[in-house]
Amino acid sequence: MAEERPGSWFGFGFCGFGQALGSGRGRQVLSPEPLRLPDAGTDICGVSAAWSYTAFVSRAGRVLLSGSAGGAADGCRDAWASETLLVVLRDGRGPGPGAELQAWAPGSALRGEPLWAQTVAPEAGREDGAGGGTRAGPLPLLPCARAYVSPRPPLYRPLAPELRARRLELGAEHALLLDEAGQVYSWGGGRHGQLGHGTLEAELAPRLLEALQGLRMAEVAAGGWHSVCVSEMGDIYIWGWNESGQLALPARGLAEDGQTVAGEGHPRLLTRTVAETPEHKQVSGRLLHRQIRGRWSWERQRETSMSDTH
Repeated sequence: MAEERPGSWFGFGFCGFGQALGSGRGRQVLSPEPLRLPDAGTDICGVSAAWSYTAFVSRAGRVLLSGSAGGAADGCRDAWASETLLVVLRDGRGPGPGAELQAWAPGSALRGEPLWAQTVAPEAGREDGAGGGTRAGPLPLLPCARAYVSPRPPLYRPLAPELRARRLELGAEHALLLDEAGQVYSWGGGRHGQLGHGTLEAELAPRLLEALQGLRMAEVAAGGWHSVCVSEMGDIYIWGWNESGQLALPARGLAEDGQTVAGEGHPRLLTRTVAETPEHKQVSGRLLHRQIRGRWSWERQRETSMSDTH
């Protein structure tokens, strides 16, 4: 009997380069379709999507690229795709539990030598329970959870020692960090409200998102200029730019009554009004953009209810 798999991967949106495996080129996939891998036995455990290509990671340690960039490589623990850089976390070349972080040009097909490479040693107390090796990713957060990799120089960027990062996500101009206590920090460009601090000002260092303080978050995701997070209770909060309806609010070219919303500078609670829905455990900024359009409504989080959770 074949091993039962916990779930399947789907792709949708613009697939003009064949970013979603099996979708073909030049297609606009309007609803989620299952990814069709060349080898039906490949078990995908991770996906990282750039605009024109996608990196898939299998449980066997193989990275497969689909779209404007192609190629494959073995011995990989994680991968992170952007238009300017493909970052891969691979098994170390030498003895010991360390891994090697490699930065590649997306068009290199993972052949030859990487543009940049650095050995990443495991941090004390943060090893995998099974093998005792480096706790892998998810990228762009490094296994030590004390630094992250950026698509623009400097590629290796340390985090402040007091930030105990659990997950880190990068948008086009901003970053989101989820710490071990379930609190969210944001920094970088804020001209579209993507930082969630109620202003359009940039933040040079990680700043606690006060609007969500006291609510424990389980996941964060960064779109180009908007942000999403999911609480441990399964509630979705989203903020930032709404030019193309990313926030499920009326947007230019999408609103039927002419009323549009350019963006939202504070996190807003997303609620469904049509029917009961299961809890949301994972979220992607790109996926949520299409998934919620036209089927969700907003409810602004009340100040009093938030203070009750402290």
